[in-house]
Amino acid sequence: MSEEDCRALRSRRLVSKPLVTMDRDEVLRRSDGDRSLRTTSNGFMDLEHVINRKMELKRKAEVLKTELMKEVDIHFNEFVNNFIEESTALEASSASINCYPGNAEKDGHKARSKGAPHHGKIFVSRRSLLDELFEVNHFRTIYHMFIALLILFILSTVVVDCIDQGRLVLEFDLLFFAFGKFPIVFSTWICMFLSTLIIPYVLFSWWAQGYKTSSHRTIRSLFYGSLYLTFQMLGLGFCPAYIVVQHNLPPASRFIVILEQVRMIMKVHSFVRENIPRVLSFAKEKSTVVPVPTVSQYLYFLFAPTLIYQDNYPRNPSIRWGYVATKFAQVLGCLFYAYYVFVRLCIPLFRNISKEPFSLRVLVLCIFNSILPGVLIFFLAFFAFLHCWLNAFAEMLRFADRMFYQDWWNSTSFANYYRTWNMVVHDWLYYYAYRDFLWFFGRRFKAAAMLSVFMVSAVVHEYALGICFGFFYPVMFILFAGFGMIFNFILHDRRRGPIWNVIMWTSLFLGQGVLLCLYSQEWYAHRHCSLNNVSYNPRKAK
Repeated sequence: MSEEDCRALRSRRLVSKPLVTMDRDEVLRRSDGDRSLRTTSNGFMDLEHVINRKMELKRKAEVLKTELMKEVDIHFNEFVNNFIEESTALEASSASINCYPGNAEKDGHKARSKGAPHHGKIFVSRRSLLDELFEVNHFRTIYHMFIALLILFILSTVVVDCIDQGRLVLEFDLLFFAFGKFPIVFSTWICMFLSTLIIPYVLFSWWAQGYKTSSHRTIRSLFYGSLYLTFQMLGLGFCPAYIVVQHNLPPASRFIVILEQVRMIMKVHSFVRENIPRVLSFAKEKSTVVPVPTVSQYLYFLFAPTLIYQDNYPRNPSIRWGYVATKFAQVLGCLFYAYYVFVRLCIPLFRNISKEPFSLRVLVLCIFNSILPGVLIFFLAFFAFLHCWLNAFAEMLRFADRMFYQDWWNSTSFANYYRTWNMVVHDWLYYYAYRDFLWFFGRRFKAAAMLSVFMVSAVVHEYALGICFGFFYPVMFILFAGFGMIFNFILHDRRRGPIWNVIMWTSLFLGQGVLLCLYSQEWYAHRHCSLNNVSYNPRKAK
């Protein structure tokens, strides 16, 4: 036998020894298990124990499978949403930017000469993020904590009424005051809705029907455009605000009219903006069918929870009326929640502060005491409107795209917070303010385009608050157009890490406290401090 054969034989023996020992250990373990099974078995009792054990393992496997599928579904939806948004952005950028960078300015003039581009918004069937998160027990517990806090507010009010008044007071006079003169609100909304349904659609149809055969297209467009702008400024702009001020509507009733006014103005602009390029393209073609949407398509858009017009949207196969009832019940619950926040946390604070002389100490204490109710009202407004109200209407209309917001609470920058807090308004501002600004002036003015978006948003916010409260006090404008824009450039998307999320939340909480404190103080000042017959006396001033 050669040395190589001896080495091979020794190696086979060395390899076989661990295998043999492993096989022996396995046999010993199995024999020990069989021995323990035989020692604990007693006829059919052992078989029953094994079956119960298998059923228990099966139940655990089903629970793990359900939780795993939920997690996979959430991550898959996030991946698909991000993929769609990135592909949309790439498609839009590739459509607006020429491959040759040297001809960018020339191509910009060509694009402007061809007409305004389409928005490129893609609607897909997807659920709201909170609906998915509430299927997880950990997130549902946070929802239960807010319900428990509401119960404590109710109990606190009941106990205080029983101690102070000696009886239970359930008058809800603050709610009746805030939503007073509702018949005027309803009749105003009916007039606004009918005018929005009829006048813009008729004007656009008349302009589109004769545009192709008209020999004076520019004059025709200027004529109908001036009528359209007159309706936007007077019919939807001036008249509702005049009715609100003339009838001295209370704050909540004013908010209903003004917010509906802003919503309809944005809806009409989107409808006209999206259909004008189609008519301009039709005028260059040989087709005889004028591309004017049907009345039912326009009517559906007026109620749909989106501000971007399309002829068709993804639709769900059926309506879950139980889901609709739950969402409207949650809106009603948020309304009573806000009532108790004002009654228990706001009114006692500002009623006492209004009797004290103004000082920096009083102002600072008021701001920090206003942070908690301000944050609660902020959360309630988000949950009631952006989640419950929009989802209820989306369900009734079978509107399948429920991405009304994204995970703004995870934002590490104010830039991301502004994009994800209210996706409905953000889409309108992005496509019709930001992108149209770049289309008109060129892509070199991105900073100016962003500034214009902030200014438009700040002016609209301040207009709504000024009309609804009945006084001009530009706190929201300064915070939004000033600090908000500064934070947008400082806390940008490159900021990562938990510390930036903490900074974002701290700034947000402080801003809510400032808004609630200053607007509430001004409200009480207008109610309790008369400005009639006020004269300046230098001696008293000294």
